Amino acid sequence: MTQQNQSLSPIGQADHDPLFLAQVQRLHQLTVYGRWVFASVLWMTVGILSLWELRYPISLAMEYFTWASLRYGLVFSRIPAFGLFLCIGVTLSILVWQLRNWLFGLPKRDRHRLEQQVLRIRHQGNSHPLWKWVCQ
Repeated sequence: MTQQNQSLSPIGQADHDPLFLAQVQRLHQLTVYGRWVFASVLWMTVGILSLWELRYPISLAMEYFTWASLRYGLVFSRIPAFGLFLCIGVTLSILVWQLRNWLFGLPKRDRHRLEQQVLRIRHQGNSHPLWKWVCQ
């Protein structure tokens, strides 16, 4: 086997390498942190703007909560309502994804994708943007 083919070897050989498993775990942690950073940025931009635009319907609902006031606030302010639902949806999807991984472990497909990505990072070397976080 050549050096290039050996670095992109089948995943089965790397299952027993503790360094490789640690790198896969670091890449998974980076994925988790990246998703939460994305959700935070989304809330700090779109979420705040949406809540600001919905301030009158929210104040109306806080004073006299009815389903009609909630409907009024969401139907007649569609763009801010969409932004708020986008933020809520992204946050809930990350929570469900993380809970699934915590309860049932990482699915084989996701683990295989992470392993392939670590092999690509290793193959590219220190010119890869994630090299210093995954491989060092």
